[in-house]
Amino acid sequence: MTELRLHRELYAGTAVDAAVKVYARFAAFELVEEASHWIVRVSGKSAARETQIARELANYALGTTIRERGAAQ
Repeated sequence: MTELRLHRELYAGTAVDAAVKVYARFAAFELVEEASHWIVRVSGKSAARETQIARELANYALGTTIRERGAAQ
């Protein structure tokens, strides 16, 4: 299992949720909320695949966060 710790000041929760939905067909995810981070645990067919999906998910969530914040201004 690969774990992402996405800081809540950088990542919008809605963006993390959207990213998980996009990548759900490639891996299984467990989401946990902490005071300062969104925790995303990725379970895939192999460690390499988990790492790749985790990186793609983080990029997607960050891009979505940036778009959401830009639209709010």
